[in-house]
Amino acid sequence: MTAPASPAPLYRDVVRAALLGLAVNLLLGVVKLVGGLAWSSFALIADAANSLGDVVATLVVLFAMKVAQKPPDDEHPYGHTRAEGIAASNVALLIIISALLIGWEALQRLPVRHDLPHPAALWIAAANVVIKEALYRYKRRVARQTGSSAMLANAWDHRSDALCALAVLVGLAVVRFGGPDYLWADEAASLFVVAAIIWAGVQLFRRSGSELMDVQAEPDLVRRVRETALLVEGVRDVEKLFVRKSGIEYFADLHLQVDSSMTVAEGHRIGHDVKDRLLAEFAALRDVLIHLEPYPHRHG
Repeated sequence: MTAPASPAPLYRDVVRAALLGLAVNLLLGVVKLVGGLAWSSFALIADAANSLGDVVATLVVLFAMKVAQKPPDDEHPYGHTRAEGIAASNVALLIIISALLIGWEALQRLPVRHDLPHPAALWIAAANVVIKEALYRYKRRVARQTGSSAMLANAWDHRSDALCALAVLVGLAVVRFGGPDYLWADEAASLFVVAAIIWAGVQLFRRSGSELMDVQAEPDLVRRVRETALLVEGVRDVEKLFVRKSGIEYFADLHLQVDSSMTVAEGHRIGHDVKDRLLAEFAALRDVLIHLEPYPHRHG
């Protein structure tokens, strides 16, 4: 019997990438917040709130990852993998509410005259664009290597952050070089950031909510699971296949067709062979449930 592949390396890679993002977001958030307060840039303050919100989200996800790896118990026979989805949905709501509050403050500030932002604010915004884009590329690579949709979503969050930072940079440049008549550009940039944060929060809530409702896994994974099952000797067809996502892991339910003349023991052995092979080849599969059907199967 082939030993099942362990999902532990997947969790380790995701956690390592999350910790890097946590450290960078914390540093960027503090720098942007201090710069925004010191140099009268509400766009930088809004972007700082975005980064600090990512810090909170990452902390919650790291905690959820730890819970998700706990083994099944009497109360949770399917394990604790859904902790990530629960955490993500709550973080999404927190992100949306925070963004709405920041947007309201930006609207209140639009008619208010304030000082021109310091030139250093532009350098902070420019550095933020570069760092966020680098994080996006790194986490996208980790997501592809681990198959983690959570990490891929986090990577795209960094890409949206990079676009937000670019909007802040443009807004600050307009104010700095356009003069007092263009002070509104700072608040306009912050409103763009708010809109992007809300959009990202809504998408995150939709993804996590869909996962909690047992959404079918991505078509490529379902196809590869089907093809792998069909390679096992004795399997004539895969009648039904459901692969549901739970955190970064998956549960698969297969209805296999085997020769109707087989004994129960022979069919049972084939079912175990399929399960063992799938668990050995797909590290993200937490469990596989096999149901046998006679071949040819007649619906009546």
